[in-house]
Amino acid sequence: MSGVKSPIAASIPGDTESSGFVRALGLFDSTTIVVGSMIGSGIFIVSADIARNTGSTGGLLAAWIITGLMTVAAALSYGELAAMMPKAGGQYIYLREAYSPLWGFLYGWTLFLVIQTGTIAAVAVGFARFLGEIWPAISPSAWIVPPIALSEKYAISLSLQQLVALLLILFLTLLNTRGLKLGKLIQNVFTSAKTLALAALILAGVFVGRNAAAIHANFSGIWTLHDPQTIEPGADWLKSFIPSVTAASGAFGLLIAFGVSQVGSLFSADAWNNITFTAGEVKNPRRDIPISLAAGTAIVITLYFLANVAYLSALSLHQIQTAPDDRVATATLAMIFGNSGATLMALAIMISTFGCANGLILAGARVYYAMAHDGLFFRSIGRLNANHVPAMGLLLQGIWAGFLVLLRTRLVNSATGAVSYGNLYGVLLDYVIFAALMFYVLTIGGIFILRRKRPDAERPYRAWGYPVVPVLYIVTALVIMLILILYQTQDTWPGLVIVFLGVPVYWVWSRRSGANA
Repeated sequence: MSGVKSPIAASIPGDTESSGFVRALGLFDSTTIVVGSMIGSGIFIVSADIARNTGSTGGLLAAWIITGLMTVAAALSYGELAAMMPKAGGQYIYLREAYSPLWGFLYGWTLFLVIQTGTIAAVAVGFARFLGEIWPAISPSAWIVPPIALSEKYAISLSLQQLVALLLILFLTLLNTRGLKLGKLIQNVFTSAKTLALAALILAGVFVGRNAAAIHANFSGIWTLHDPQTIEPGADWLKSFIPSVTAASGAFGLLIAFGVSQVGSLFSADAWNNITFTAGEVKNPRRDIPISLAAGTAIVITLYFLANVAYLSALSLHQIQTAPDDRVATATLAMIFGNSGATLMALAIMISTFGCANGLILAGARVYYAMAHDGLFFRSIGRLNANHVPAMGLLLQGIWAGFLVLLRTRLVNSATGAVSYGNLYGVLLDYVIFAALMFYVLTIGGIFILRRKRPDAERPYRAWGYPVVPVLYIVTALVIMLILILYQTQDTWPGLVIVFLGVPVYWVWSRRSGANA
């Protein structure tokens, strides 16, 4: 392979030293971004819903194995694109080059509007919620500004819990504007701490809290079903065509149960691709990004699987299915340490969510920077500050994430008239899980397209198992997407609406910049 730059590399922001980015992320730093962005609070909660859907020990573990295989397969595939195009923006760049600027923009639009900012909001509120376990004054109903109705379905409010979430977002955003060195230090420290905390949870569950009765019940009949919940079609009109099922409904029912379960487990294992956003700051990106993707996802998926083994070693499957507020990890530690277990778990989740929020905040702004360089976002977002980071992108991301923290869903009980409030970001994240899968499928499909379109481009790393592994990921993801269309219709189509609302926005930006769809 000649040393001449490919047409792709030549067109990507950050290709030269003059871009202003500082390549300061080594292999360890890159891996902590992968690991730290993945581990939030999901692993401590979502196993309850998976256990209800699959209804068996084998189903719970198999769901996490499927998630693990999919995540590692995707990471191994992304490595080729990351090594080929090691520039700021990551997945936005890959979609732009494989398909068109429109598809890159739609990903960046959805990332900014919901995926990245909504996840930041969710993780920040998760931090505040578990701080409230230790300091009860931090309550979701301790109002500073009581809910103000914006419409029948939506409101805005500010509670002490929301205030803590806002302060966390502000604090980490401002720290990251001070430069990459500080941001990566926080990431390394908190990722190391939460990895050790998760490992400690696993050891406590398997060895200290070892429950002989639970182990016998869970593993003697690993596929024995225990009250699997019924999964209904996602719309009334679909009930005439497809049946309601449970994991006991034969192979079809088990397939549906596994497909629906992947919503929680894949979301818990998501954000591994964030290291690709920061590729312009990795010292040796063509080597380190593929390695960090593979190593980071393998570490997290192994920990996630072992965490579920720990749950099953301490709790019965019924206890996992019925854990209060789905807090399976808290129930595990409470079984071992009594009342202090909840406090220990709250501290562990606070460490985890703090590090996760930092990784998400650090990485996300690099995508908006790349979009701005293409004339598809505000021009100021495409400039770096004196500390060589996209400060305006960080601030805009923080403002929008904070706004999502303040917005609430509003539900009125028709029988009693009582009003309850939820978090809008949670609804939006439910909506875009399908869209996120769609973008992963498109990106991995881009490997095949770019091998045909740009056969001479430099590829220091080629996707492991190509073409079998990428194809298996695409087929599995498409099956899950079909299941979600049929059985979670109410959450699927709004996500697509959010994505494609970006088309007219793209048209406006592209006319201003001369970008070509």
